[in-house]
Amino acid sequence: MKNKVWLWILTVMVLVFAAASFYTLPYYIQKPGSAFALDDIVEVEEGTSSQGDFSLMTVSQVQANIFAYLWAKFDEYQVVYPVDQIRNPHESDEEYSVRQLHLMDSSAVQAIEVAFKEAEADYSFTYRGIYILNVFPAMPAEEVLRAGDRITMIDGNAFESSEEFIDYVKDKKEGEEVSIRVDRNGQIIEETLPLKAFPETPEQVGLGISLVDDRKIETDPDVHINSEDIGGPSAGLMYSLEIYDQLIEEDLTKGYSIAGTGTISSEGVVGRIGGIDQKVVAADKQGMEYFLAPDDEIPDEIKEENPDILTNYEAAAKTAKEIETSMEIIPVKTFEDALNFLEELEVKS
Repeated sequence: MKNKVWLWILTVMVLVFAAASFYTLPYYIQKPGSAFALDDIVEVEEGTSSQGDFSLMTVSQVQANIFAYLWAKFDEYQVVYPVDQIRNPHESDEEYSVRQLHLMDSSAVQAIEVAFKEAEADYSFTYRGIYILNVFPAMPAEEVLRAGDRITMIDGNAFESSEEFIDYVKDKKEGEEVSIRVDRNGQIIEETLPLKAFPETPEQVGLGISLVDDRKIETDPDVHINSEDIGGPSAGLMYSLEIYDQLIEEDLTKGYSIAGTGTISSEGVVGRIGGIDQKVVAADKQGMEYFLAPDDEIPDEIKEENPDILTNYEAAAKTAKEIETSMEIIPVKTFEDALNFLEELEVKS
């Protein structure tokens, strides 16, 4: 009889454990991710090779279950975020993924522009249409459009920017219809939709989408970037360095393993990113020798709200000291700062 009782208890415990593992909480957990050597991801046609490596760093971000949540609370380099701090209001998991992948694609385009500009190589842009990031519930677009769709025409008009699209729609009234032409992964869809006032801003009418410009960059030589499922804009700086390194004869790496992170603007300004602590920990575990960190400037109003806030570089340096890494943290504000550091490095013996 006792054996049956213990078997029943064990079975219940297993079922409870399994249920807790599959039950997700309204939180995301961010923890150290991986290093990706960029010469495996970025290919410039007939580009040069290097003795060392540039690597982009990632964080691992998953929705929490009960056990992962408890574990994260006891790990200094795992951070728990409420869902609404990660995803936009009304944004689904699919839309969040689409937005992150588009941010990565956009950062790649800006990185190519920066590198080709520095190398004085040829590039040009083609406007591909209006890229849909989110579709709002209870709005006309909900039944027809999806995140990732590209609007190429409205009422037979092709626009050169999302601003032109917005200006065209804002002059119309609720109930008026517009015809749209949509490219969905090569499939062309044509629909007529009414315009509707947004619930939170009734003076504004629209289809119910959030959008950005979709630009394609054409280069000579060609550049191919296979980022797979890596999302977000934080690889911009490292992309630009790898592309430039392949465009020139000099070996920028000087034989070292160099990690880093940071957004990149078309003007070469390096921007702040999230998860810098976790990326430093991951880079150290991967044996990186240098880590390029954004030396961003924090606006005064943000400092007033959060007096303890650190710049990315300050946070990275603090983490490096805590984990006692021999990896050197290098502050960079611009693409030129990164180049200046790399050019002054002695070749690794």
